[in-house]
Amino acid sequence: NTGRIVLPDNGRQWKDWKQACAVYSRNRIQTTKYTLFTFLPQNLLRQFHRLGNLYFFFLVLLNWFPQVEVFHREITMLPLVMVLLFSMIKDAVEDYRKYQYDKTINFTKTRVYDK
Repeated sequence: NTGRIVLPDNGRQWKDWKQACAVYSRNRIQTTKYTLFTFLPQNLLRQFHRLGNLYFFFLVLLNWFPQVEVFHREITMLPLVMVLLFSMIKDAVEDYRKYQYDKTINFTKTRVYDK
């Protein structure tokens, strides 16, 4: 048998499961940073906290003005887009692995022993 054993140390004996559920909150484990709806904005916010990404973003903005344009706009955007894209893919894979691990932990069978 593989499963977790939970030993409550509160001294209470519960006769009714519904009564116990009303008193205690759920003990679901969640270690993921993102949801499907918050992935893009939160990830972009985290990416632009890095100084290098802000530097490349500043260069992209400067190249949109014809007086300051040094390279073509697309060429200047390429390093920033590539770094952001690879970082997003890496973060998405890591967060999905965390989600899968949380799911396996949350659905393991438990046995509760009362004192």
